[in-house]
Amino acid sequence: MAKGKTDSLRRKDGAWQPLESNRVDKSRAAQVPDTPQTLSPSYRLAYADPDFLCSEELRPLRLQLELMKVEMALSDRDIRSTVVLFGGARIPAPGQEAWAARNEVQKRNLEAASIYYDEARQFARLCAQWSAEYDHREYVVVTGGGPGVMEAGNRGADDEGAPSVGLNIVLPHEQAPNIYVTPDLAFNFHYFAIRKMHFMMRAKAIAVFPGGFGTLDEFFEAVTLIQTGRMARIPILMFGAEFWRKVINFEALAEFGTIAPEDVELIQFVDTAKEAFDIVKAYYAEEQA
Repeated sequence: MAKGKTDSLRRKDGAWQPLESNRVDKSRAAQVPDTPQTLSPSYRLAYADPDFLCSEELRPLRLQLELMKVEMALSDRDIRSTVVLFGGARIPAPGQEAWAARNEVQKRNLEAASIYYDEARQFARLCAQWSAEYDHREYVVVTGGGPGVMEAGNRGADDEGAPSVGLNIVLPHEQAPNIYVTPDLAFNFHYFAIRKMHFMMRAKAIAVFPGGFGTLDEFFEAVTLIQTGRMARIPILMFGAEFWRKVINFEALAEFGTIAPEDVELIQFVDTAKEAFDIVKAYYAEEQA
């Protein structure tokens, strides 16, 4: 069908839109002559004024924007479910030096932990192969977008030519997205809380690799949501039983009574990517049937 003179009055989704676009007015406003009045911050369009948008009073709006931007992008890509990988940014790839080590003990431990980089990469690769059966709409790999285990997860998906999501956050000492995140699925956050919501909102499984405070924060957020019934039960896979049992005594919590004995069953310890993947696939076997 030939284009008509009113085609410009339709949005990209086909809806009729006779009102002037805000983008057009933003462009026009940028072209006005410089005068004392037009150079004043008060003259800026409200939605194009970064100082106004970053004001203390607009924090509720900024929270909403961080939630909506990512949600709209994932919906546009028709990403329906995800597999989330948490883990330490400081764990190096095999053969690489532990850049974050502060002493010889840390260097030895972190470089030995490079096995988890390999397992994270392989686990993501298996998930990406499975995701391909659903045209990369289901079981899409999501990480925090940074180095270490996060890089391994995005890298495993990239090995298979699959898209993967990176949810970065602005920190004083880091971090640019790792190079394996799909560019139009690389997001950046100011608010930790909204970032953690996006980790959970489509998650069908969570793989937790050895890590520090950030990994612990993300893990406890997820397991608390499930324990309290605020989130459906999904597989939580703890890679490295020796590490996790040393760091957290789950049985002691149950014995003391601060969690129920059955709460310990919300998590499963695994050592290999195949073991973890088989658990996830079996968990959703009925859905595939």
